[in-house]
Amino acid sequence: MTFWREKTLKQMSPAEWESLCDGCGKCCLHKIREADGTLKLTTVACRLLDTQSCRCGNYGRRKALVPDCVVLTPASVRKINWLPETCAYRLLAEGKDLPAWHPLITGDPASVHTAGISVRGRAISERDAGPLHEHVTDAI
Repeated sequence: MTFWREKTLKQMSPAEWESLCDGCGKCCLHKIREADGTLKLTTVACRLLDTQSCRCGNYGRRKALVPDCVVLTPASVRKINWLPETCAYRLLAEGKDLPAWHPLITGDPASVHTAGISVRGRAISERDAGPLHEHVTDAI
């Protein structure tokens, strides 16, 4: 079933909503917002992100453990300007389809890694990183 083509984000069940996450880990990377409003990406991941699986190590309690963790909702997805261009939530909110490598298309949860979309091998935990400004990147 291609529920993402048949339903709006708001119409999706909690299970459908959660299945949209491709497990890239990009949204768990720290960003630096400059005084002028520009956003800089870093390769530094939230301490809860498992940088190999690219999944949250404590998803159910993430907001309690990391108070500034952003919990995505159908309404918030439309307002957040830092979601990756490959993010399924962003793509669907913009009226686009899922990319060919997305796990819902391939049936393989590892397809995001195989396609080189995830942060696997490119992110460092905030516990090991040191100053954020030392890890600014143009893209990940």
